[in-house]
Amino acid sequence: MQDMEGSLTARDRVGIQDFVLLDAYTSETAFMDNLRKRFNENLIYTYIGTLLVSVNPYKELGIYTKKQMDIYMGVNFFELPPHIFALADNVYRTMISETNNHFILISGESGAGKTEASKTVLQFYAVCCPSTRLLDNVRDRLLLSNPVLEAFGNAKTLKNDNSSRFGKYMDIQFDHQGAAVGGHILSYLLEKSRFLSTWVTGSV
Repeated sequence: MQDMEGSLTARDRVGIQDFVLLDAYTSETAFMDNLRKRFNENLIYTYIGTLLVSVNPYKELGIYTKKQMDIYMGVNFFELPPHIFALADNVYRTMISETNNHFILISGESGAGKTEASKTVLQFYAVCCPSTRLLDNVRDRLLLSNPVLEAFGNAKTLKNDNSSRFGKYMDIQFDHQGAAVGGHILSYLLEKSRFLSTWVTGSV
């Protein structure tokens, strides 16, 4: 695991992993140049403080394995290179420690990868949370609902052949031990500005 951590850290020296560390009076050009530099090295995640910027690679990068989930579990948010696992882990642990509701807001244009990001978060929780048959059932039902929703509300756009014309609110409910005990999805029409919100809800 240490070898993998070292490899991740070495690769992440390409560009700046947190835009907060750029010059105070930076420009849009510098912002985009940093994103481009990292993207060219298959580093699709970059922080802006506690926000996570993601660029869709439109290819499989092999960065969502069980080993990488294990690396990011219980680690300080900024200790490892930017990753959606770090974000999901931080939200989950904060929810448990504060016994308060938290959410992950996933926003982007058509084809940005919002649906895939939500699936990745669910897969991470399926591994990091106390393993129960109920958790597997909640995860599977939420994931399997996507094709049904897409069948009724998607359309082809210039950037995406299967673009959703609605927003989705996904609610995952956890008990005091951090085990998933339920969840549901609400969809609603949001044509001009679409976003996907995943709530991480604790029983308080």
